[in-house]
Formats: sequence, structure tokens, C-alpha cells
Amino acid sequence: MVISGWTHSLFGQLTIATLWLLIVGLCATIVNHFNPDRNELVRKVIHIGTGNIILIAWWLNIPMWIIIAASIFFSILTLLSYYFPILPNINSIGRKSFGTFFYAVSIGVLAAWFWTVGKPEFAAIGILVMTWGDGFAALIGQRFGKHTYRLWDMKKSWEGSSAMAAISFAVCALILLSTVGNIWQIWLVSLLVGLCAAGLEAFSKFGIDNLTVPIMSAAIAFFLTQNLL
Repeated sequence: MVISGWTHSLFGQLTIATLWLLIVGLCATIVNHFNPDRNELVRKVIHIGTGNIILIAWWLNIPMWIIIAASIFFSILTLLSYYFPILPNINSIGRKSFGTFFYAVSIGVLAAWFWTVGKPEFAAIGILVMTWGDGFAALIGQRFGKHTYRLWDMKKSWEGSSAMAAISFAVCALILLSTVGNIWQIWLVSLLVGLCAAGLEAFSKFGIDNLTVPIMSAAIAFFLTQNLL
């Protein structure tokens, strides 16, 4: 009972969230120590790890204003980091991208939307599709991407895009299974979310997929479940 009460206090919630971010930072530091020339790997550790904060916010029912305030703070921090060496490992990707900024913005936008309507699970779908789908799509594409294609000046791989679709499908299905139940409609919704996420990731430039993928994935899942269930 004491532990339960502590996790429902604002101090306890913020402590748990902060501890998680410190763990992610520690993991990134360890990865960077043993792989000093692989900035992209360090970025993806941070990308995948920090996105899971949405689960903590959902499960602990962290107030919306806290999430939005954190989103604004990190949005400003990431914008400054493009001009000052504040977050060198995160932004050193060898191409012009505002992905880190859009990442922070998307969390605030989705929290404002779905906390307001009492449906935080859809914010989790959007953020985790970006976090896990986009994060692992990049790693799988770099490691196993043998069949490539180009969109504008961007080189993509079918392996990476397929991973994006499959992982996004799995993320959406798992969350809907836990909140809605095992009915056939959630599999269709999850399939559409996965395909849309993969398409948006493939066509996006300058890191804007970190905004379009989570918002569109959450929107598709939300509106379809409202109309199909």
C-alpha cells in the first residue's frame, strides 16, 4: 500500500520517470564507450529508450501538464543543440535533420490530445510506433538492407521498410489487445497503422517522420477503433 501510494504521488511519478531516463542515458554511455565510432547506434539507444517514457506516463497516470512541460523543455533544448554542442551524440547523423526536435514535439502533441479525451493508450501507440518501429527499422536496414531503393535523395531498403511495418503492426496490436481485447477489427487497424507508418517513414525528409509517424499512427488507430468497434 505504501509503494502504491508513493507511485501515485507526483514526486514518486517524477522520480520513476527520471530514473528511467537516467538508465537510458547510462546505457547510451556504455554503448558509446564500446562503440565510439557508431553515433547512429548511440542515437537509436536513446531514441528507443526515451520513447518508452510514454508507457510510464500512461501506467502511472502522470498529469498531462507535466508531459507537455517536459515536451516544451526538450523541444527548446534540441533546437538549441543544432546550433550549440549540447547533444552532440544525438544530432551527429551526417545529414540535415530536425528529427530530435520533432520527436520531442510529438510527445507533447499526443499527450495534449489523448490525455484530454482519456485515451492515453493511443498516445502510447503513436510514440511507440515511432520509437520501436523507426528505431529498429534504421538498425535493421543498416545491418541487413541488401535491397535498396531511392526516394528523392534518400536511400532506403526494403528490409528496413518491412521492419518498420511489421514492428509498428506489432506495437499497435499489443496495445489494442491489452485495452480493447482480441477481436478481429484490431488486427485490421494494426495492419493499416503498420503500412501507413512505413509509408510515412519512407517518404519523409529532414526527420519530419518523427512528427508525422506518431501523430498519424495514433490518429488512424483512434478514429478506426471508434468507428469499427
